[in-house]
Amino acid sequence: MSTPTPIAAKAPPTIPWGVVIGAVAAAAILALPEPAGLSIAGQRMLAVLAFAVIVWLTEALDYAVSSVVIVAMMAFLLGTAPSPKNPAVILGTTGGLQMGLGGFSNTALALVGAALFISVAMTASGLDKRIALRTLSVIGTGSRRILLGAIVVTILLSFIVPSATARTACVVPIMAGIITAFGVDKRSVFAASIMMMVAQATSVWNVGILTSAAQNVLTIGFMRKILGDSPSWMDWLVAGAPWSIAMSVALYFIARRLFPPETERIEGGREAMKKALSELGPMTGKEWRVLAIAITLLGFWSTEKSFHNFDTTSTTLVGLAIMLLPGIGVMTWKEVQTKVPWGTLIVFGVGISLGTALLDTKAALWLADIAVRSLHLETLTPFWVFAALSAFLILIHLGFASATALTSAMIPIMIAVLQRLGGDINVGGMTMLLGFVVSFGFILPVNAPQNMVCLGTETFTSKQFTKFGLWITAVGYAMLLLFALTWWNFLGLLTVAK
Repeated sequence: MSTPTPIAAKAPPTIPWGVVIGAVAAAAILALPEPAGLSIAGQRMLAVLAFAVIVWLTEALDYAVSSVVIVAMMAFLLGTAPSPKNPAVILGTTGGLQMGLGGFSNTALALVGAALFISVAMTASGLDKRIALRTLSVIGTGSRRILLGAIVVTILLSFIVPSATARTACVVPIMAGIITAFGVDKRSVFAASIMMMVAQATSVWNVGILTSAAQNVLTIGFMRKILGDSPSWMDWLVAGAPWSIAMSVALYFIARRLFPPETERIEGGREAMKKALSELGPMTGKEWRVLAIAITLLGFWSTEKSFHNFDTTSTTLVGLAIMLLPGIGVMTWKEVQTKVPWGTLIVFGVGISLGTALLDTKAALWLADIAVRSLHLETLTPFWVFAALSAFLILIHLGFASATALTSAMIPIMIAVLQRLGGDINVGGMTMLLGFVVSFGFILPVNAPQNMVCLGTETFTSKQFTKFGLWITAVGYAMLLLFALTWWNFLGLLTVAK
């Protein structure tokens, strides 16, 4: 008679240590005596902020799950505190919940949602793949040209695919196919430089184009909510694109210097490219419609405030509506709902709520006062204020895996710091420039989703990526300072015109 094999007991589920530390930090802040100059609601928002930052830094919870927890905390912690507007009245959980969900009524959320849907349409139609292959075939198939092609493809897709992760997910398989077709070892220096270039160029062009990344739209949302105004799509492009162009050139030469390819000439490259294009066949009706809508949207975005007063969100929603219409559209709702990352929208909405609540309860202003006094920022010129705040954002980004989370936690505080400093600082202009810095996820693979997508190809190591990223960050920061002294100073983005 055989003896039954004992079944190993499953380890009981444990609470992630990041959640425990976040909860302890929040409890410690709540237990402190009420700080001078800070309301009870403000103190409680600092507790929520501490929990959020620790959970985001440690990635103890999925971002969407952490967002739900944050809303629940705001509902009860703010709901049992005196109202920020009328301290004689308890806000109530309904009021606390309204503050927790307030971000979902911000127009920036609608723009991000529409952008994600349009990204799905681009991918579903195959237009993004066709543009990438056609661009690469025109540029050429030598090792230098392919590296250059990776940059150019990323730039072109940044204009019409409003999602960094979606752009990377489109380009990576194409580049992987090229590496295979050319018979190049995927662990070669050449393969590594191509894939790292895709990730880094994506981050660089997140700066240059407003609609290329969610964190840009979140920055705009905070500016509209707090400052009452925000730059147009073209304003952002005029300020950011020159920096991105300069950095694209720097990217190419840094990659060539750090990772010179084993060979300059790749046999059979042009034939492989022609084969890939022929397999796509002629442009389909769906592709033509997506292209027409994308070009039309670009036209409306770029002429906002100069030829018309239709805001970017409204025109994008019209484009999305056309894409979803039966007969003339390019996708059905069933296709959309299975492919859109809904968690991103939840994180985005809660991020706006978190930042707005920090400002409404004066918690952000209280932190700003401490920062200004401790760092003696009031003694600095606008240029050095920008240099200091940019360096801070670059350093703290090392602990964040989401630029959206970083924006949610830090941009409201940056705005409060700039408002506290006052003087001749252009608060709106410098906020936009600090929004550029949020995209500096160059150093670690975990600092941006596109980095992780490229790392998954196993063509490079984290050590190689960090080596590349440190150089890019150093050059990028130097470029920030150079542009602050020249182009951005000319545009009046650092100081108020006298």
